[in-house]
Amino acid sequence: MAKPNYSFEKRKKELERQKKKDEKKARKGEKDTDGTELDENGEEPETATVEA
Repeated sequence: MAKPNYSFEKRKKELERQKKKDEKKARKGEKDTDGTELDENGEEPETATVEA
């Protein structure tokens, strides 16, 4: 019977954690400097303005 390769499993888990961390960091980085959300194109979404 083959011996389990624990180092491979550990490396796989580390890569998954790093990927998740990078995705979270990227999501947080999608905010503009003034705190407004940016759409998927990196532009501010158009909002309806009410003119009086």
